[in-house]
Amino acid sequence: MASPVTSTPVGSADDPRLDDFRDLTNADRRPDRPGGRGLVIAEGVPVVERLIASPYPVRAVMGVASRIAALEGKCDAPMYVVPVEVMDAVVGFHLNRGVLACADRAPMPSLAELTATASRLLVLEGVGDHENLGSLFRNAAAFGIDGVVLGPRCSDPLYRRAVRVSMGNVLRVPFCAVDAASWPGALHELRAIGYQVLAMTPAPPAVRLSSLDPELPRVAVLVGAEGLGLTAAAMAAASRNVRIPMADGVDSLNVATAAAIALAHFADR
Repeated sequence: MASPVTSTPVGSADDPRLDDFRDLTNADRRPDRPGGRGLVIAEGVPVVERLIASPYPVRAVMGVASRIAALEGKCDAPMYVVPVEVMDAVVGFHLNRGVLACADRAPMPSLAELTATASRLLVLEGVGDHENLGSLFRNAAAFGIDGVVLGPRCSDPLYRRAVRVSMGNVLRVPFCAVDAASWPGALHELRAIGYQVLAMTPAPPAVRLSSLDPELPRVAVLVGAEGLGLTAAAMAAASRNVRIPMADGVDSLNVATAAAIALAHFADR
């Protein structure tokens, strides 16, 4: 890391140095959208600190004076101090957290690279909701999961809302993406290299989570989209289907909650 830089005051919302943060209501959704640029956006001091510590190359930081002061000496990218009204005008809405950082994307590992040293994985199919995705990454970090595999129809985990909900943990948990052509074949690949692929479902027949050995050498917990759950093809490709017992009259759990219970069961002891 290069020597930390001092912050620079910027008083105009039209200043081109702030262009990476401009109109975030439209510009940060996906890298293939007009104006998207594929940048990673972090909000708030704790999340910006995680971005600075991550493999993603920070381009710039923009914030009000008190938030920039909390980051002084920690970042070697340009840091711009702006009045709150300038920040609001640049991003297109009022930002309560008072600071943003942007970064370029880092190379994503392949499935083979991700699994080379991993014993605990979280595997997602069709998780399109950014808040659920962010919560899943936060849970993965909390329980020491080695990586996340994104199956077909999953949203971009580096979208601003997912980064925010994950509290920046999406920036520290390695992940790879598997396309539709390689699905559910990727689940068979995981089983072939020694993973127990556990498909979480409330539907019978499925074994109780509590009946499984928490010290299985290699585990991949597989969860699906909120409401729809896993596809039949994914469940058929798993080593076994697993359920979390629930009270009568409750048909399911939020996907992030269900994953948290399963990940906690297999957390590294």
